[in-house]
Amino acid sequence: MTNLSKLTIAAAGTALVLGLTACGPQESGAGSAGPAPAGASASTGSGSGSDGYGATPSGGATATASGPLAIRQDPRLGTVVTDAAGFTLYRFDKDTAKPSASNCDGDCAKAWPPVPAGSTQPGDVEASRTGSVDRADGTKQLTIAGWPVYRFAKDTAPGQTNGQGVGGTWFAVTPDGKKAGTTAPEADEDGTGQPLPALSLRNDDRLGRIIQDGKGRTLYRFTKDTAWPMKSNCEGACLEKWRPAKPVDVNDIDGIDPKKLIVLTRPDGTKQLTIDCWPLYWFTGDKTPGDTDGQGVGGTWFAVTAGGKLAK
Repeated sequence: MTNLSKLTIAAAGTALVLGLTACGPQESGAGSAGPAPAGASASTGSGSGSDGYGATPSGGATATASGPLAIRQDPRLGTVVTDAAGFTLYRFDKDTAKPSASNCDGDCAKAWPPVPAGSTQPGDVEASRTGSVDRADGTKQLTIAGWPVYRFAKDTAPGQTNGQGVGGTWFAVTPDGKKAGTTAPEADEDGTGQPLPALSLRNDDRLGRIIQDGKGRTLYRFTKDTAWPMKSNCEGACLEKWRPAKPVDVNDIDGIDPKKLIVLTRPDGTKQLTIDCWPLYWFTGDKTPGDTDGQGVGGTWFAVTAGGKLAK
């Protein structure tokens, strides 16, 4: 660790203790949780097998069945999305969700046939999470939460999941676009394939630079809360839609002054992250990373800037 890093961390700790006077009696520090564990390891290839993609192209890849998508409970992976014939669908870590883009062409697309958008209906998957992306060959590929989805040539019967973990980059897809069967937090929630800090800033076209958590969720303030004394007034039914943001490790933040972060102990004993003494929340109505559907709800909920101000 450089001398500058040591000074920054030390200063943050001192400032957080001093912040007790500014916000009222609370605990010092921004949290005890360490950085999120890494997800599945990446691979330099798109898979494994005789062609480097997990399947032998000469054998041919079975086309994705047209019709409505379905959801299956896999005993090993949990909830996964299947096509109309019951074949598991997958996502590729080298693709991106924002913007949607497929990086599987040529031999890769023979081993991992893209799911066509035109002949596929949402079915059991929430329609708002489905979409399409234009491929290099001019066809349209189905997306779930922005992620292009595929079949796997070596899945020869419904219910198989032979593509899970191939090359460390292919995973069965869940109905909300996440990787099935992974217990660690997603490492690419912003759709870029890069890990997100536990707390960082995102450029929003409408609201400017706003705070997001390690899952890419927009964080909000509630105007009925108070900063002095530091208090949350979101209780009971309110908490069903607005979940308190968890404390973070001050060494795992980007673009936000750690001196502004303090932990609030709620009446039930749970811990909540605050910025500039204001409690922070995420909105259950935001279905995919980057959503801001909580902005302006009831005229009392607003996304937050780096300084803890309301984004409007």
